[in-house]
Amino acid sequence: MNDQFPVEPALLSLLDEARQAALHAYAPYSGFRVGAALRLTTGEVVTGTNVENVSYGLTICAERSALVRAVSQFGPEIRIAAVAVANLNDAPSPPCGACRQVLAEFILPDAPVIFPANDGEQVLPFRELLPLAFEMKGK
Repeated sequence: MNDQFPVEPALLSLLDEARQAALHAYAPYSGFRVGAALRLTTGEVVTGTNVENVSYGLTICAERSALVRAVSQFGPEIRIAAVAVANLNDAPSPPCGACRQVLAEFILPDAPVIFPANDGEQVLPFRELLPLAFEMKGK
């Protein structure tokens, strides 16, 4: 695990929830089963999983699935305090570029993000995952 950002027990618990979500993945084409868990600033945890489509461009990643669910459940004012991503394939899988940009709309800049890397889990503050996020002026 990355020593740069200490892994607290709550973050490891969030990772376990992401792993559980991955069990529900719909991945008949790639077999790549991913789960994500978001801890909101309210303390609520929301999970999501990837849902593939035969038209690959319509596939939704686990991170975006969780985010859409969080907004649907708690409203557009949500803020994300931490993110965990897991997969059942033992493969490195940080959030993709599209997921990073969508998360940027709702996440705290210093929110820890834990995800599978080549040497185990890696933890980075979100601002390091997407240092130049596209933003609206005045937001």
